[in-house]
Amino acid sequence: MINQHQKAFKEEAEKNKESLGKRPDWLKVRLPMGENFADVKTLMRRQQLHTVCEEARCPNMGECWNARTATFMILGDTCTRSCGFCNIKTGIPNLLDLQEPRRVADSVKELNLRHVVITSVNRDELKDGGSSIFGETCRLIRQEMPNTTIEILIPDFKGETEAFEIIMQNPPDILNHNMETVKNLYHAVRPQAKYERSLELITWFKQKGLRTKSGIMVGIGEKNEEVLNLLKDLRNAGCDILTIGQYLQPTKEHLPIDRFVTPEEFNMFKEEGLKLGFLAVESSPLVRSSYHADKHARL
Repeated sequence: MINQHQKAFKEEAEKNKESLGKRPDWLKVRLPMGENFADVKTLMRRQQLHTVCEEARCPNMGECWNARTATFMILGDTCTRSCGFCNIKTGIPNLLDLQEPRRVADSVKELNLRHVVITSVNRDELKDGGSSIFGETCRLIRQEMPNTTIEILIPDFKGETEAFEIIMQNPPDILNHNMETVKNLYHAVRPQAKYERSLELITWFKQKGLRTKSGIMVGIGEKNEEVLNLLKDLRNAGCDILTIGQYLQPTKEHLPIDRFVTPEEFNMFKEEGLKLGFLAVESSPLVRSSYHADKHARL
C-alpha cells in the first residue's frame, strides 16, 4: 500500500511519462540462461532459500549466477516495510526460520564461493530486527569456508545499537547499508526509513573498524546536484565503497521512472565519488548493490 507521499510522487511523475520515451539500448539485458545459472537455481530451490537476485528482479542475475555467485536473502521473503521502489512483497512475515543460516552456509560450501553477499528483508517485528540470524549465518560460513569473504547488506534495525552489537560478535568483511536515494525523496521512496539514521549506522560500523559500503539508485526523481550532495554525506559518514545504478520500475504499482540517466552522467558520478576519496565506485545503468562485490572485498 502506498502512502500519501508516494501517491503524490506517482501523480506528478505520470504527468511527465510521455516525455520519457522507450527504454534506451544501454538498459537492455539478455535473458538469464546457461548451465551454471540452472545449477544455482536448482540449489536455491533445494535448500529452500531466497535470493534478492530473483525477488528484486536484478538485471545482472544471469551474469552473476553463471559466475556461480548469488546474493542470499535471509529472514524470509516478506518485508515489514513498504518502500516504493522494491519488488519484494510486503506483509506479515512467517515465523523465524532458525535453520536458515545452516542452509546458507551449506550452499556457500557447495558452490565453493570465494565471496558471498547476505542481505535480508526488514523484520521490524523482531526485537533484534533479525541481527542474530545475520550473526549466526556469518559464524557458520566462517566455520565451513574460512577463506570466503563475507559482505552483509543490512537493514537499519531502526537504529538500535543492540542489534549493531550483535552483528559485531561475528563481523563480516564488508558492512553494506544502502541509502537508496537522496534526502529529499525519502518520504516517497523509503517511508519507514530516516536519512540521518542510515548515515549514522554507516558511521557506527566504520568506527568499529569495518569496511563500509552503500548503494543508491538514480532516475527516480532526484537532481544531479542532490546526488553529489548525497555522495559527500556518505563519504563524511565513513562510507568506503559506493554503487550507483538506474532505477527500473518493477511493476506499475511501484514508483515510476523519472528519467533514464545517461552513461555519461554515471561516469561523472564515478569521477566525483573517487575525488571524494571512495575506495571504489561502481557507477553505470545496470549496476546493483552486489555487482562486482567480490572485487570490493579484495581492495
